Amino acid sequence: MPVSQVPAHILVVDDDALIRATLRDCLEIDGYSVSEASTGKELFAHLAATPTDLITLDLGLGRESGLDIARQVRARADVPIIMVTGKGDTIDRIVGLELGADDYITKPFHVREVLARVRAVLRRNAGAKTQAPADRLSFAGWTLDTGRRELTDASDRAHDLTTAEYDLLLLFLERPQRALSRDTIMDLLKGHDWTPFDRSIDSLIVRLRKKLEPSESPLIKTVRGVGYVFAVEVRKV
Repeated sequence: MPVSQVPAHILVVDDDALIRATLRDCLEIDGYSVSEASTGKELFAHLAATPTDLITLDLGLGRESGLDIARQVRARADVPIIMVTGKGDTIDRIVGLELGADDYITKPFHVREVLARVRAVLRRNAGAKTQAPADRLSFAGWTLDTGRRELTDASDRAHDLTTAEYDLLLLFLERPQRALSRDTIMDLLKGHDWTPFDRSIDSLIVRLRKKLEPSESPLIKTVRGVGYVFAVEVRKV
């Protein structure tokens, strides 16, 4: 369990009671505090009543969509999400990561894999919260406030970013005008298994481009045979 005076509280969300019990048992044995929910309504009731450090969220909750629920969670809270899915469809994983999921586990899973991913996500989240000092990074009329995790345009209007979009943008802003391969980007972002055929980064870059590039001047350029480069100057303000 992470080194802490208070055990991390994990909310297990799944409509299968056996899966919930399996996850609860392995997490409690490792020292975590665990609550359960079988529906989106129960999930949000728990979030409103109890501080939560991490959510494991089943992709399919009966008639409910785990992706829709993840979108709603991300709009309300910055709690890490590990998607749990029985599907091997890459598109589901891509969409889940774009919506802000921090990792995913595919059923059937081994409890050691669950614990390893939970520890890794909690460790990364704790590290992100303790990073200092916060910076305000300016580029092409945009400003990213890393303390508030907020992106604003030249008119000081805030624009929403998913967790994955924010992480990718920050990665580029910290390495401006430097060509990065897809493999390098995947390694730096971490958080989930990937293969050379995983197209989640390409899809995520398309979404980020749509938010950042209303004009004809591209900020994120494709470098043929290499990867991508953030092609504008970045400065601290």
